[in-house]
Amino acid sequence: MIKLNTIKEKEIVPGFFGKFCHGENVTLAFWEVKKGSSIPTHNHIHEQILFVQSGRFELTLGDKKISVKKNELVVIPSNKNHSGVAVSDCKLIDVFTPKREEYNNQ
Repeated sequence: MIKLNTIKEKEIVPGFFGKFCHGENVTLAFWEVKKGSSIPTHNHIHEQILFVQSGRFELTLGDKKISVKKNELVVIPSNKNHSGVAVSDCKLIDVFTPKREEYNNQ
């Protein structure tokens, strides 16, 4: 068992503060994101599921903009370009498979 409040928070990009839990083939990321903070367009081999726990996050998936609100989620396919901006302060949960090795030491 892991208690979320015992995981050290790390600012991965400006305004994105994450806590990470890893299994053999999956990473669970808990984010607190400051209003106006953005993640530039990128892609990765990982399939990703983004869940908005609170706030509103504007996701660009390919050429489509999606406004994701509390209790909504989006599946982001592997190798699909995506970016996003926090329209308000947000709490987000991401699930990645396979495991995000670059977050393993976070």
